[in-house]
Amino acid sequence: MPRSRNKVASRRRRRKILKQAKGYWGKRKNVYRIAKQSVERGLQYQYRDRKVRKREFRRLWITRINAAARQNGTTYSKLVGALRKSDIQINRKVLADLAINDPEAFTSIVEEATA
Repeated sequence: MPRSRNKVASRRRRRKILKQAKGYWGKRKNVYRIAKQSVERGLQYQYRDRKVRKREFRRLWITRINAAARQNGTTYSKLVGALRKSDIQINRKVLADLAINDPEAFTSIVEEATA
């Protein structure tokens, strides 16, 4: 009896990888062996960078808050310490947004915290 091969599943598996490799350059988009390696590497980067994105945004927010805090005569670390002591619970994302889009509100928060 001949060996049974599931050609439908094999084809589907290969087509799925090649579909994920769409837009790649050269053999990466149409040679299965190379496309598979490229797609796997891309998925690893995707997984890693979902976590890195969070770090990068936090750094951006801290930089923006620090710049706005220095315009108001304090530093980031002093401001965050003052916010904790005065029990003002506002996250960095919102604070950075206020620093960019509504400087008057940010200034009032700084004055409230340092008072």
